[in-house]
Amino acid sequence: MYGELAQSVMTSSFPSPLFQQVTIVGVGLLGGSLGLVLKEQGLAKTVVGIGRNPGNLKLAVEMGAIDAFSSDPREVVAESDCVMLATPVDTYVSHIKHWGSCLRPNTIVSDVGSVKGALVLEMESQLPSSVHFVGAHPIAGKEKSGVAYAESKLFRGARCIVTPTSRTDSGALNTICDLWEAAGSVVISMDPHDHDWVLGAVSHLPHVAAFSLIHTLKDLEESRTVDSLDLLSFSGGGLRDTTRIAASSPEMWRDICLANRGNLLQMIDRYIGYLQKFQEILEQEDAPKLYQLLEESKVIRERLQ
Repeated sequence: MYGELAQSVMTSSFPSPLFQQVTIVGVGLLGGSLGLVLKEQGLAKTVVGIGRNPGNLKLAVEMGAIDAFSSDPREVVAESDCVMLATPVDTYVSHIKHWGSCLRPNTIVSDVGSVKGALVLEMESQLPSSVHFVGAHPIAGKEKSGVAYAESKLFRGARCIVTPTSRTDSGALNTICDLWEAAGSVVISMDPHDHDWVLGAVSHLPHVAAFSLIHTLKDLEESRTVDSLDLLSFSGGGLRDTTRIAASSPEMWRDICLANRGNLLQMIDRYIGYLQKFQEILEQEDAPKLYQLLEESKVIRERLQ
């Protein structure tokens, strides 16, 4: 599926700046990092932040991620030629309903969300017909959230998936591709629904596995009735590597899991099937089968760079 439907997007050189004013709604890790790219490379004359936390927005100004911030998004977006959504995906539609009618014709609205699918179609239907929506997902981040962890190099070498539809304006698509290439990303085009299947497998399912493993360890720790034990204090690099993403933003991952729940439920079933296979092999004390399964896992894992 991925190999057949995904394709690299090659764009031409672009003028600088790409935008007169970019409004970033949600100046956290991704929004703040994008703001740093826009400012450091002169891709936007002005970058304005919209968010709920004045302290966070003031820090973004001090870091150089935005020039200013406002508590009135309707006024700010009316003066912008690009609006970037970097809030939890569950908030997108409510944002558009609040200020979408204020957007000027030919304004580009884009995002950095980890879920596309039906959400892209919903965004297209909610926005004025004169406004261009381009779905985008830079596959970059950290387990830490907030603008304090933002950095302009975050997107370098990472893939950024754009998810055009039959309604996507080609000029707006090329502009967003230019933006992410300037940030150092390798831009790939993919159908929105195929995006959700792929990311469900390589990102959303691993997060669920990490969350589940942490809860399992906590339950095991609390099941000891004799001695109190800080089980995590005995962990080595393996546990830290395996569960690093369990420290990710609960708000963000709640919304991602719910938005992609159809794909994720099927993938969880498949994952449970392999856990059960390990369980059966151990119950049967079948060393040859266990070795074969482990060897296959090793070979597959070595494909991951």
